[in-house]
Amino acid sequence: MAKKEVTNVFKIMAPGGQATPAPPIGPVLGSKGVNPGQFIQKFNAATQHVKGKVVGCIVTVYSDRTFELEIKGSPASVLIKDAAGAEKGSGTPNKDKVGKITKAQVRDIATAKMADLNSQSVEAAMRVIEGTARSMGVTVVD
Repeated sequence: MAKKEVTNVFKIMAPGGQATPAPPIGPVLGSKGVNPGQFIQKFNAATQHVKGKVVGCIVTVYSDRTFELEIKGSPASVLIKDAAGAEKGSGTPNKDKVGKITKAQVRDIATAKMADLNSQSVEAAMRVIEGTARSMGVTVVD
């Protein structure tokens, strides 16, 4: 059996359990050499537990057109928007604030994102999340 050669590695974000092969996902997959139907089936099965939340995925494509999925968690910005009850982040975060979250909510988000963040401790991860919240126009309160 010949060794599989990696031809492409890319990232994609889609709603968990609800992805469809329609644009914008389908054309991107097709251009990268991935069968959109197969990808959608695998992705939706793997992300059924986070129905509707946006999740990241790293796709590794091999020379025989097979692929592997590595499902990541939701982006920090999505988790912060959910916690703050905001529809979207602020266009001018230094002037317009869109919501507030507590330190406890920041800790919950930091522990959920710990595997994806470049942090050694939960406190360091909390500072990263607080910075993201600040850049979105979300205030962190005690």
